Amino acid sequence: MSNHLIDPAPRSYVPTVYLRARSDRGPACAPEKQTLDDVRKWLLYEASGNNDVLLLFEEFMWRCHAAGLAIDRSTLHVGTLHPQFIGFSWMWNATDGLCDEIAADARSLESEAFRRSPLFKVMSLGETIKVDLATEEGRQSAPIMLELAEEGYTFYGAMPLSNGSGQMRNAMTLATKHPGGWPEEVKDEIRKILDLFAFHVERHILVRIAQNVADTYLGPIAGRRVLDGEIKRGDGESIQAVVFMCDMRGFTGLADRLSGPDVTAILNAYFDLVSDAVLNNGGDILKFMGDGILAVFDQNALGADKAAEAALSAARTALSAIDQLNTAPKGLPDKSLWHPIRIGIGLHQGEVFFGNVGGEDRLDFTVIGRAVNETSRVEALCKPLGQTLLLTEPVRAALPGTFHDELSAMGDHALRGVGQPVAIYASGHAHPSSSAPQPIS
Repeated sequence: MSNHLIDPAPRSYVPTVYLRARSDRGPACAPEKQTLDDVRKWLLYEASGNNDVLLLFEEFMWRCHAAGLAIDRSTLHVGTLHPQFIGFSWMWNATDGLCDEIAADARSLESEAFRRSPLFKVMSLGETIKVDLATEEGRQSAPIMLELAEEGYTFYGAMPLSNGSGQMRNAMTLATKHPGGWPEEVKDEIRKILDLFAFHVERHILVRIAQNVADTYLGPIAGRRVLDGEIKRGDGESIQAVVFMCDMRGFTGLADRLSGPDVTAILNAYFDLVSDAVLNNGGDILKFMGDGILAVFDQNALGADKAAEAALSAARTALSAIDQLNTAPKGLPDKSLWHPIRIGIGLHQGEVFFGNVGGEDRLDFTVIGRAVNETSRVEALCKPLGQTLLLTEPVRAALPGTFHDELSAMGDHALRGVGQPVAIYASGHAHPSSSAPQPIS
């Protein structure tokens, strides 16, 4: 996951959270001078046009800072529906001028650090926490409190913003370095301004959940188009694309030999590796079909040569990853029952319709067309030809010339439904147990 690669320095985060994005605009992202009325008007009108929680939260906090609310540190925490993360947080600090977006995985809920933090009571029980960091009792109430006190903070507050998503409530924390903490009248103003901000948080959470669900089940490209309004049968467009189709060998026998959970574990390991290879190379996964995967590399978006190159790179990466899994399988059933996993990949280029098909009330956002059918038939040739990766002449022609010497001509092959035989090329090693004919030179 690329998010793991963002260096959080000068900050640091526990292993169960991952830095996803950072903004360092600093106080310049807000007016130099603000009144509380200015902040309220901004929340009621202008803030609605900001669709990025990171930038919205950062600007809100700097506006509060400019309005003299003496907020020097703040965090925002929301639950979500996501296959990998249980929630997102945003961390703003006036001292270093940074605002981070981080994601927490499921292990965070079980960590000792979270259960000992004030956030646990706020998010799980809906309590409001107030800590006077000038007292020994306050400083010793939680590990984070001692850290904040040593950094010069005098008062800390944490409160629920709403019911949130699932079992965990949304929450916000505030800390100040103002001597003696916030005066009572300032606390009242902060609470009022946070009530307005909470409406924006709710709106963004709903949008974020919708995006997560659409991305998870449709893919980022298709999901974005559906959320943008392409929800009627027939909505979509014809595109030129390299179609990627992958299939596992011997899956029927595997399903007969193993229990459902064991088959699922093997399928998920295989899907993980192929999916990562496709997504990391700019492809869009459209379907998991039993033991098969259908993906496209959009030539309109990537360019004809780049789409072909990306599809070939994804295929080679997937095959290499499967080889590594076969060499050192971890967390999978008894090897004797399934080992090794063998797959075949077919690549073909052509025009496809990318959009909604189905019944009036139940649609599927997918890709259809002759190129899809032809790719399936190319992939089916992997077994009789004893190859793991086959591609057609249109894909080869789109590749830069430096790739051509790496391909082996397998001759012209008739594809069912295609008038003329299609030139097929192999890339990579032959299936180790195959007795298929050698490539044509």
